[in-house]
Amino acid sequence: MADEMKVEAPQPHTQLTHAIGTDRAIIMGDPARVDAIAKLMDDPQPWAFNREYKSVVGTYRGQRILAMSTGIGAPSAGIGVEELHNVGVKYVIRVGSAGAMQKDIALGQLVIAEGVVRDDGLSRKYVPEIYPAVPSYRLLHLAHRYAPEAVYGIVRSHDGFYVDDNAEVETFWSKKGIKADDMESGILMVIGRLRGMETLSILNNVVLYQGDLAEGVNSLVNSADLVAKGERDSLLTALNILSDAEMEK
Repeated sequence: MADEMKVEAPQPHTQLTHAIGTDRAIIMGDPARVDAIAKLMDDPQPWAFNREYKSVVGTYRGQRILAMSTGIGAPSAGIGVEELHNVGVKYVIRVGSAGAMQKDIALGQLVIAEGVVRDDGLSRKYVPEIYPAVPSYRLLHLAHRYAPEAVYGIVRSHDGFYVDDNAEVETFWSKKGIKADDMESGILMVIGRLRGMETLSILNNVVLYQGDLAEGVNSLVNSADLVAKGERDSLLTALNILSDAEMEK
């Protein structure tokens, strides 16, 4: 009887429990982006805000979906994904910003990862580098339905913007055909595969290749021009994918 009456303790960082009532989540770095996606949902209900983890639960096209921020980088994103798994989430889409690695990718253009170069530190703690970081086929298939004009290809996840040889590293990977840089897609897909979750990463380009990082990020912060449209497009694409009837098959 005592076990039956035991109240579920919330996850230590995200403060989530199974009471979120959904197996679908959209994660993002910036807590402010949670407010943006809440405006696109029906009946959004704030869930928790602890450290970098701000969450809201709402519905879209009749489907209940959690949105949660994870802060910047693989370590905090990894914690978020693990705790999502702990409360029964099976489908996770990351929406976030990225820097283009090719000159033909415009500001605000969506880049959807078909695979990730794991140039971060945390994912190597889980599995060797030869283990692939790839999205769910089903989620990627649906992405083509809702974002046919997006750029599809391999992206690179890394750990720092200000390392001394950053320009040389970007030139190397650009020549290998990498489409964009971010910091969280690799760990999302690695943990997702290890925990039996389906994942996808939808990125909004905020910096032109060999452009100015600060200018691009500030453009996003100020909700300006093409970058702001790209953010909205990424959020809507994720919501449409997770609410698609094909997800029920």
